[in-house]
Amino acid sequence: MTQRKVVLAYSGGLDTSAIVPWLVENYGFEVHCIVADVGQGQDELDGVIEKAHKTGAVSCKVADLKQEFVDDYVFPTLIAGCKYETTYLLGTAMARPVIAKAQIEYALEVGADAVCHGCTGKGNDQIRFEAGYAALAPHMEIIAPWRLWDMHSREDLLDYLAARDIKSTASATKIFSRDRNLWHISHEGGPIEDPWSAPPADVWMLSNNIEDTPDQPEVVRLTFEDGRPVALDGTPIGGVTLIERLNEIAGRHGVGRVDIIENRCVGIKSRGLYETPAGTVLVNALRSLEELAFDRDTRRYREHMATTFGELVYAGKWFTPLRQAISAAAESMASRLTGEVAVRLFKGHATVEQRKCEAAVYDPGLASFSDTPLYDQKHAGGFIRVWTLTQRVEALRLQRDTDQAEAPARIIP
Repeated sequence: MTQRKVVLAYSGGLDTSAIVPWLVENYGFEVHCIVADVGQGQDELDGVIEKAHKTGAVSCKVADLKQEFVDDYVFPTLIAGCKYETTYLLGTAMARPVIAKAQIEYALEVGADAVCHGCTGKGNDQIRFEAGYAALAPHMEIIAPWRLWDMHSREDLLDYLAARDIKSTASATKIFSRDRNLWHISHEGGPIEDPWSAPPADVWMLSNNIEDTPDQPEVVRLTFEDGRPVALDGTPIGGVTLIERLNEIAGRHGVGRVDIIENRCVGIKSRGLYETPAGTVLVNALRSLEELAFDRDTRRYREHMATTFGELVYAGKWFTPLRQAISAAAESMASRLTGEVAVRLFKGHATVEQRKCEAAVYDPGLASFSDTPLYDQKHAGGFIRVWTLTQRVEALRLQRDTDQAEAPARIIP
């Protein structure tokens, strides 16, 4: 009988290190691992292939997804203007579909009939991964160990590995749960779970504490074409490198920190600390171009679409017709967003100071108090009378009702 194969989304951390032998022991699988490089840093990738083999994996592939992540997920989300619950820039959420896609592609390559992830049964990521699997390979069996095995803590996992003489760099005293990629890093767990507990000063990794930031501001200039950043301080630059450099520059000034209580898909509220220095700068800059280029109705509808888009991405519905349709509309709107923006970085703030846009509908002459052939101020009176027609009708109705109530009663013969 041919041995069944499974592809595991592998990180080399405690959970996935235990999952590899668990899959072999409980299912008899031939385990293949895929490690998604979405910009989490070389420290997390060094030695990961060897580690996978030592835990029992037949193969381990490191897939460089950084460029695809930026081009096909980060920038489309940026253009759509998304923030989940007005705050979260979706760093973890939009990385999951590109990882799930690479995992399915590897599963098809090695001839696997099952895929596996190490997400817990209480979080959002299980939904995001499995929604991706369902959309891309609905025939694949899905295995989620945290919903199946009888281990319930880090101590259980460490004991499991120790019993099999599998070494791990993890410890039972790990304080925070983190997820890092090119766009951001998230922090959860430990003292963060108490909403009355201030974020520990040592939790942050990408951004300086305000007291450690420079005392002089720094201005960065960003050039956009069709809503995508293409140059930094006048120098053309690729998206991956641009984000890496902006993370360093803006992080130095303490930009991009968020502390929120969010609503998970499963109904649980959770507290998350997020650092997105480059993303914060890019979002602010692109919104300033929209102010120049979008008329009122377009901007209002873009904001409406952004709310729906953000909810779809957060809930793992990237590979859906509605998300694709909203992306198409956002791309159409972004065709007007070619221009340049100067952003001032200082003490945790990213403030737009200058902006210019080729398709701007902003006209300094119209906005000024001076006369212009395009606008005759005398016409405003008629416009205002039409604009306030409903208020006038309502006021007349109220006056009529008042007059009738105050009139003396009449005896009808």
